[in-house]
Amino acid sequence: MTDDLERRLRDASAPGAFDAARLRSTLARRAVDEGLLDVAYGTYDSPLGSLTVVVTPRGLVRLSYPGEGIGEQLQELADRVSPRILEAPERTDDVRRQLDAYFSGRRHAFDVPIDWRLVRGFAGDVLRATARIPFGGVASYREIAAAAGSPNAYRAAGNALGSNPVPIVVPCHRVLHAGGGLGGYTGGPERKRYLLQLEGVLRG
Repeated sequence: MTDDLERRLRDASAPGAFDAARLRSTLARRAVDEGLLDVAYGTYDSPLGSLTVVVTPRGLVRLSYPGEGIGEQLQELADRVSPRILEAPERTDDVRRQLDAYFSGRRHAFDVPIDWRLVRGFAGDVLRATARIPFGGVASYREIAAAAGSPNAYRAAGNALGSNPVPIVVPCHRVLHAGGGLGGYTGGPERKRYLLQLEGVLRG
């Protein structure tokens, strides 16, 4: 079944393929029905560029900005989560709807479940603490380190935030330097500034 599925997906992507989107959707549903789809991904056109959204039955596992190689991401997911990966945008619809509402100012909190399998140990504690920072609020790196159980490990907290696999939804953009400086951000400082302006923390 797996080899047949892969062959049909390649055929569906060929130039001139008949109704490839519908065929891909049908194959994705069949893969789900037969227990062959563990990781699904699609893209979302945001004000910050085309984001890649990746979900599993447990929840959102990856949300990445343009420029992060999709091949490398899928390889990491194959190694650490499951090799049963398929482009199936409809499986990401809930996340994309919530992103729509967030960017349009109609949503201040995400309620999609998070699949934390790409983070471990202290990094996981840091990101779970970060997920509790409310819309319109900010915290310092030291405060987040303390909330994660190690007040002096603020540099390690910064490293964990820099490798956040689900930015925006886990709002690492809300973590700033103690003096008010923006600090680093996986999507770059301009995206961080945009998100803080969207949330009313910074003025345009």
